[in-house]
Amino acid sequence: MTLPVPGELVHFINSGGKFFVAGHKEPDGDCAGSQLALCSALRRLGKEAIPCSAGPFKRSGLAPYAARFIAAPGEKEKTGAKVIIVDCSAMERTGALAPFLEGLPLAVIDHHAAGTYSPSAPEAPVYLDPDSPSCTLLILALIETLGLELAKEEAGLLLFGLCTDTGFFRHLDEKSAAAFEAAAKLVRTAANPKEIFSAIYGGQSLNSRIFMGHILSRLESLFDGRLVIGYETFEEIQRFGLDGRDSDSLYQLLQSIDGVEVIVLIRQELADNCTVGFRSLDKIDVAAAAAVFGGGGHRNAAGLSIKGTISDIKPKIIEVFSEIFH
Repeated sequence: MTLPVPGELVHFINSGGKFFVAGHKEPDGDCAGSQLALCSALRRLGKEAIPCSAGPFKRSGLAPYAARFIAAPGEKEKTGAKVIIVDCSAMERTGALAPFLEGLPLAVIDHHAAGTYSPSAPEAPVYLDPDSPSCTLLILALIETLGLELAKEEAGLLLFGLCTDTGFFRHLDEKSAAAFEAAAKLVRTAANPKEIFSAIYGGQSLNSRIFMGHILSRLESLFDGRLVIGYETFEEIQRFGLDGRDSDSLYQLLQSIDGVEVIVLIRQELADNCTVGFRSLDKIDVAAAAAVFGGGGHRNAAGLSIKGTISDIKPKIIEVFSEIFH
């Protein structure tokens, strides 16, 4: 069951008239769906609600929503505004948005185990449930606690986020009845699973499959097959573009390898900076591994951004897993 909504958060919302609803940089479906559904609910309460994101919106299925977000609120817009951060717990996770939001009254809604509220706002109401498989389930609980009937568009956005973070339910286990009950509620409110599956997994380009072939051709299997590590070069990202990336399908394919426990993909996003994605099949806490480098996430899915090149970073990651696997 999702944890109850804190009364402090309800008061924070009821006592405000204008809200910036922010999420982490490089939003996924859970983040963007949570933001937009919450903004819709706030507007139905008579509030002004502005979804904010530093972007970029490069995840599959997010392109239709990108235009609904602003990248930076102006000084006039900030007058009398409060901030609700969703799907992350620290202001710095909002990226380039952070300087525009600092100093405003803050609340946090998050489901990451490592979540902590911003030290710059120690009195911020925090709604944190690490056992929730997605932030959208917390938004659903909040909408209901605020006394609203779920709207059709909100149901679709919330199911989109739930399906994103659960890999369309394939990451859930026998303790996940509440998530399926919530999904049924969203479908009863006219959310369409078939359309959402197509939005998340469909519409991929031929280049995305060619790009995947490049990555697959140089995968390394280490520690008796328990770790599979791959990388995307800076030149490939320039050639194929962000639209050519289909990380979720790649992770899904690699997770089917016999004996694999952890998958690591290193991406040379810039000439001097990499992002790293981690996936686990339950046995290994990859959020703890990512935390070694300043990253974070969930036990089975985590990530980070780090200065350096693939040749710099790869040996350091292997060293961390060497300690874990031995």
